[in-house]
Amino acid sequence: MKSFVRLLAIALVLTAAAFCATPPAASSPDASKVECSTFESHTLARRVPYCVVLPPAYLQQKQRRFPVSYYLHGLGDNEQSLINLGGWAEYDRLRHEKKIGDLVLIAPAGFTSFYVNSRDGRRRYEDFFLHEFMPAMEKKYRIATTRSGRGIMGVSMGGFGALHYAFKYPTMFSAVSANMPALIEHLPERLAVDWQQRLLGAIIGDPPDAHFFESISVFRLARIAPKSELNRMSIYFDCGTFDHYRFNLGTEALDKQLTAEGIAHEAHVYPGGHDWQFVLAHLGASLQAQWRALAKYDARGGH
Repeated sequence: MKSFVRLLAIALVLTAAAFCATPPAASSPDASKVECSTFESHTLARRVPYCVVLPPAYLQQKQRRFPVSYYLHGLGDNEQSLINLGGWAEYDRLRHEKKIGDLVLIAPAGFTSFYVNSRDGRRRYEDFFLHEFMPAMEKKYRIATTRSGRGIMGVSMGGFGALHYAFKYPTMFSAVSANMPALIEHLPERLAVDWQQRLLGAIIGDPPDAHFFESISVFRLARIAPKSELNRMSIYFDCGTFDHYRFNLGTEALDKQLTAEGIAHEAHVYPGGHDWQFVLAHLGASLQAQWRALAKYDARGGH
């Protein structure tokens, strides 16, 4: 992310507190609400902040269970980036235009984890997310507890995390969306480039651990996942042609691989860089891709 976005995200982390609010420009009863809080994780041995976007119907229809999409933020951002950098407004715009329905969004803090268990086993974020965080959210909120009503999406680091989870656990999610996902098809021989050291060093080691890199690779997970399960999933991802991390190359490679393997998906490389301007231009497509799958759960009344 650009430096000013990083600074804003850091400031938001430092000032984060539990709250319930409406978008700044929205005062109608049809405006969504946001709740932010923290979860005490035994797995991570720390508090994990998170935010939840609730459609108006959630507060009105007390017996209804709602479809949910877990949103994973990018490196340098936090659980509030979706709320404060324009994503919340885009969510409400799509609802008002009836392009998406009553979808709950849940955004946990991912820190610098890439949403996986670290190579040394000290940071078990994947275990936390799947076995602590999701069950806790399903207990606290009236949201889907089955695949048909559960999606996952993310941006940059979070886009990698979303695809990683979806392809590794395809029976858990019916939709995956990723904007400018951090995709690297082949492990570099050494992390000579500054961004590789910053993005990859803490996760795969420096010098990089080839075995660990392969174990978490989105490309490998897509190859070994049952095709029947992936073809039941709504898969969407995009990237900018001028992505300065060159994640557009990974996006193109994954598109080519899924096409060759006969996996239905939607992939795009649009003009743009690796920044929130690109995200906001295409976040709506991610949300709509989520809704195309999750609407079926909603139409069945939460089944």
